[in-house]
Parts: sequence; C-alpha cells; structure tokens
Amino acid sequence: MGEYNKVILMGNLTRDPELRYTPAGLAVCEFPLAVHHRYRIHDEIKEDVCYIDVVAFGRVGERAKEHLRRGSRVLVDGRLTQRRWETPEGQKRSKYEVAANTVQFIDAGSTPVPGQEEDLPL
Repeated sequence: MGEYNKVILMGNLTRDPELRYTPAGLAVCEFPLAVHHRYRIHDEIKEDVCYIDVVAFGRVGERAKEHLRRGSRVLVDGRLTQRRWETPEGQKRSKYEVAANTVQFIDAGSTPVPGQEEDLPL
C-alpha cells in the first residue's frame, strides 16, 4: 500500500503573512498558525495551543498575502513537509511545516482566497 500525507488545520494566524519570490519567480508565502485544542479533565476545561508554520506557493501564496492578516481565521489543507538546512557553524537543523494546497479565509462574511483551487508545485 502507498503512503498518504494529508493535513487539515483550522486556526488563527499569529503574524501577518510574509511573501517572497524564488529566483525562478515562484511566490512563497509563509505564516504561522495557532491551532487550539480544548478538553475537559474532571470539571476543569483545559486548552493546549499548537503553533504550526504554513507555506503556500504560487497564486495561493500571493492571495493569502493579499487577504490574510494576523488574527485571520483560516482552514488550511495541505501536506506535512520537513525542511532541512545547515547553519553557518555546520549544525544540522530541521523543522516540520505544512505545505498548503488550499487556504480558505473563514472569518464571518468572508470568501475563500482566490486561486486556491490550483495544485501547485513545491
């Protein structure tokens, strides 16, 4: 059986999206997402927050930069990726992030981010 890698998250941006372009001209938009998990232990309600970095490419990324701001509530559909790099001191580093296929702005009265239906290369 093959592998399956799909992530669906709903949360709020903790910072404004940052947009840059690769040397080949591909838009890359990054934003951190706070996802809350509420649960009950006995009569007390607890809450955990997970902070996840999201990366959106191409038109999806450009539209996210145009329409989203810190605090925006979004629904992200994508896949989990691992980025690896080496520091100038030679230390190996890595981090997990979500590569978004779609980003939907879900604040009250909003519409989906245009261009989200595209399947974008990484």
